[in-house]
Amino acid sequence: MTTSSQIFTEATDPDVMTPREAAGVLSDAPWHRFGVFGDSLSLGVGDATPGYDGAGWPVRVEQALRRIHPDLDYLNTAVVGVTTERALREQKARMDDFAPDLLHLGSGANDIMRREPDWGRIEDDLRAMYEWAAATGAQSSVFTLGNAFVVPAFPDFTDRVARLNDITRMLADEHGTVVAECWNHPVNERPNLLSADRIHFAAVGQAVISSIMVRALGERLVSLRSQRHC
Repeated sequence: MTTSSQIFTEATDPDVMTPREAAGVLSDAPWHRFGVFGDSLSLGVGDATPGYDGAGWPVRVEQALRRIHPDLDYLNTAVVGVTTERALREQKARMDDFAPDLLHLGSGANDIMRREPDWGRIEDDLRAMYEWAAATGAQSSVFTLGNAFVVPAFPDFTDRVARLNDITRMLADEHGTVVAECWNHPVNERPNLLSADRIHFAAVGQAVISSIMVRALGERLVSLRSQRHC
């Protein structure tokens, strides 16, 4: 377990899997076409962190899958700043053409960046995204948002994130989506977690959340193996 005062390198970080460990967790993954859809969290942007590789979390997951399937195809359509509605409007057709069998979805962070969020609209837009993802036939995945940053202009921002995460968990459960939980993960306490913009995870955060995602996907694979043996 990490504490807020600890500073690691990637080689010593207990919350970061090595590429070999990540590939081991995903060793029987059936996915050959990995698509990533959404906003900056899906894009994996962030500042460098001394002692850590600069790759964002999607590239790290791609690299783990490529160790298993050298012929893996990968597409990331994510764009910084987009809402769920805009992502569907601008990215959906390209992702449909790609035909992923593993599809990561946006978490809706930009949907709550309004003075007065329209929660009915937010849920409707997110539901449309999950329904589309389910219709592709791909295994979908999503992150819950962490609690590491605040937006001073919105004093209730932490409550907004918690409510958005509740919607994410509900819709993910309805659609069989793998949820990688970041809300209360110890990574939120890292003093070097955030980039200079105080919003996006720096490389240390990208490294940790890639491992959170790999573990979540690994749990789904364990469940699938269990179902096959029943």
